[in-house]
Amino acid sequence: MCDTRAAAAHDVPEVGMHDLDETDMALVDALQTSPRAPWSRIGAVLGIDATTAARRWDRLRASGLAWSTAYETWERHARGQRLCMAFADVAVAPGSLAAAAEAACADPRVASVERTTGGGTTGGDGTLFLTLACSGTAAMTRFADGPLAGLPGVRDVQLSVVLHSYREGADWKVHALDRGQRSRLASAASAQAAAPQHGEADRALLRALSHDARRPYSDLARDTGTSEATVRRRLARMLASGQVRIRCDVSHLAAGRPIIGTYRLAVPSAELDAAGHLVAALPGVRLCMAVTGEANLLVSTWARSLSDAAGFEVRLGSRLPGARILRRDVTLLTAKRMGRLLDDDGRARGHVPMDHHA
Repeated sequence: MCDTRAAAAHDVPEVGMHDLDETDMALVDALQTSPRAPWSRIGAVLGIDATTAARRWDRLRASGLAWSTAYETWERHARGQRLCMAFADVAVAPGSLAAAAEAACADPRVASVERTTGGGTTGGDGTLFLTLACSGTAAMTRFADGPLAGLPGVRDVQLSVVLHSYREGADWKVHALDRGQRSRLASAASAQAAAPQHGEADRALLRALSHDARRPYSDLARDTGTSEATVRRRLARMLASGQVRIRCDVSHLAAGRPIIGTYRLAVPSAELDAAGHLVAALPGVRLCMAVTGEANLLVSTWARSLSDAAGFEVRLGSRLPGARILRRDVTLLTAKRMGRLLDDDGRARGHVPMDHHA
């Protein structure tokens, strides 16, 4: 970055924990809509110049308030590949929670780590809620029985394997742009569908993208030992096939959504698909997936307050009268989100690249 301190102070104000301005939020929304759009296009949509857009993003990223991540998608499993995704509720002895969370954060097969209020644990145990990715169901079983069960103080591990995804974190937006602005970005980001491939060259490119998904093509070409044109073609194909997704994340506190809720619903089998699509479209829903077990629909929400969270349950009950909420948890602390290590304020402070082959 070559701007002077004075210029940065004028164009890009310092950001604190609770003072992301309207332009910052619009910038995050733009990158959630079109994660690798050029700064010239983003600036035009936001009404600022490209240099200011880039500087603002650099400031947000350096402060840990927002970041961009590339990752291999669950859809590989749906298309006959070997990726298995699951959620794990891990009961941990109270004195071992910090050590167990730290060990889980260090494992590349654990995408996300949350300390939650738990549901039904006994003996004063605490609960970690983990998002896992392994190269198949057998690998997932070995991981749960071995490394997960061996975390400090672990008393029990309960797995819910993902069967279908209706909505994931990459689909969630801060809603700072209007429909016209988002349409201008989304149309620029559209691409022809392509067949997925899964060679070592693709994995090398994904590794190069994992820490910062907006890295220039020239940097990606250097790190993968290929030409810039090859990197452009390969990444375009990976994104168009659904093999890889890029998401722009933001601290949930900075985004004004301090309440993270996780709900486990029991939905009649014949109604599950319709229910999944309906719930995924509700305001505040960040994740909605069909999973194994009696609670066959798992839903995660971000809310502005506890009263908003209660209102979500009312809407859920009115839309799905045949569903039962079997469990509701509130996240007390998020230690890791899709490979990013977070501090107590939800700021990104480190990175453990996700790798389901580990």
